[in-house]
Amino acid sequence: MPSPLPFKVALVGYGFVGKAFHAPLIAATPGLVLHTVVSSDPAKVHADHPGVKVAPDLETALADAQIDLVVIATPDPLHAAQAHAALDAGKAVVIDKPFAVTLDEARAVADHAQRAGKLLSIFHNRRWDSDFLTLKALIADGSLGEIVQYESHFDRFRPAVRDRWREKPGAGALLDLGPHLIDQALQLFGPPQAVYADLAAQKDGGQAPDYFHLVLRYPRLRVLLHASQMTIDSRLRLAVHGTKGSFHKEGLDNQENALKAGVVPGSQGWGADPRPGTLSVPDGESTSSRVVEGVPGDYLAYYAAIRDALSGHGDNPASPEEALAVMELIELAQRSAAEGRELPL
Repeated sequence: MPSPLPFKVALVGYGFVGKAFHAPLIAATPGLVLHTVVSSDPAKVHADHPGVKVAPDLETALADAQIDLVVIATPDPLHAAQAHAALDAGKAVVIDKPFAVTLDEARAVADHAQRAGKLLSIFHNRRWDSDFLTLKALIADGSLGEIVQYESHFDRFRPAVRDRWREKPGAGALLDLGPHLIDQALQLFGPPQAVYADLAAQKDGGQAPDYFHLVLRYPRLRVLLHASQMTIDSRLRLAVHGTKGSFHKEGLDNQENALKAGVVPGSQGWGADPRPGTLSVPDGESTSSRVVEGVPGDYLAYYAAIRDALSGHGDNPASPEEALAVMELIELAQRSAAEGRELPL
């Protein structure tokens, strides 16, 4: 039987992702309590969350019978082993994307969760970006007609190689940013027929790909997913073209910046898009355009859904099956880039 509310959460890792994303979102979700943080720096944790327990290692946190949910926000290579340990301890698990480093590792964790009968969810938070929610609304109301080309960018200008695990061999932009863009495309259009991928390390001294360009082929639709860390003019976010209209959006969702700035999730103005997109439609021999006020972004919706799933009153907001589909495309894209050719699913 599910534990009574509130559910007690152990957050594993208090680096950027744990500190900026998971901890404030958990703390702001009614029915969840940030109970324990696994960290080697108690002072850093207590500066933000004075009443939270700090465990020196995962084993200590897992031994606490009060913990209902373990949230894994550690470097990617640790995801699978830590998820297995949490499932062995009888805990529900949330893993920050990517699910794991390899598809085989991800499948093993998913199988373990199924055998254990425990909730396993992957933090695909960008399903709740303002731009993505706005685009979904435009597709649903027919404003764009049938989509024939979908172009999604996550570009930045970060030319210096930094000493961090994301830029080491075996990591890179496809594992870091690819899950966001691929998951959004799959949510909108389902699996493609084939994938072509180009990966490159464009930074001076780069050890892992910091550039990717994927083409997902559907019968009529073409999906272009692009990320670069060498793009000075990095404004483009979405360019979506349909039989009735086009949607153009610049600028990334603002929730990440708000979280980094310490804004309380759900406070007034939360998720508002400061750079709304534009819808263009045929108008005689020319086109007319109008600004589309963005649907507010809502990362809190993910953890609210986790709470409801734990209570038995809602569905998993990002299931292992959906996350495995993302991992399958990442692995296929890696093979496509290595072989220099399009590969069928």
